Amino acid sequence: MIITLTPNPSLDRTISLDGVLARGEVQRAVASHVEPGGKGVNICRALEASGVESLAILPGDALDPVLIALSDAGIPHLGMPIGASIRSNVAITEPDGTTTKVNVPGPVLTPAQQTELIELVLDRADGAGWVVLAGSLPPGAPVDFYADIIRRLRARYGAAAPRSPWTPPAPRSQPL
Repeated sequence: MIITLTPNPSLDRTISLDGVLARGEVQRAVASHVEPGGKGVNICRALEASGVESLAILPGDALDPVLIALSDAGIPHLGMPIGASIRSNVAITEPDGTTTKVNVPGPVLTPAQQTELIELVLDRADGAGWVVLAGSLPPGAPVDFYADIIRRLRARYGAAAPRSPWTPPAPRSQPL
C-alpha cells in the first residue's frame, strides 16, 4: 500500500483553443476537460492504473467536486472535512502545445486542521510500504510541514515506518 498526502489538492480544468491565446480577447474553446488534481492525487491515479494499491489523503468535504471526481474515477481516497471549497486551477492549451496555467492558492488550513490532517496520515500509514508527501502546501502551512510529518512517522513507527525518499539532514554541531 502506498499512501499519498496532497495537502493542497485542486480541480484542474484544461481548456483547449484552436489558435494562439489572444490576451484581452474573447476566444472559443474547442474542448474542455476537468479532473481531480494535485501531485499526490496524480500519483495515486498512476498507481491505480498500474494495479498498485494506494490511498490518496487530502483535505476536502465529502461533496466537494474534487472528492466526487475521485470517487467517479475509482481512485481510493480519504478526505478530511474542512468546510471550504478546494481550489480550482485552469490550464489553457494552444494547438502547438503551449500551455498557460493559472493556479489558485487554495483554502487556508487552520493549525488544528493541519494537525488533524497529519494525524490522519500517521494513523493510515500503519503497515504502508511508502508514504508520499507531494505538491504545494496550503497557504499558511509551515515550510517544514512535510519534514514534521516524516519526523512524526519515524517517531511513531520506528524501524517499521513507511519508506520515504527524503531523509532529514543531520543536526549541525555548530551554528554557521
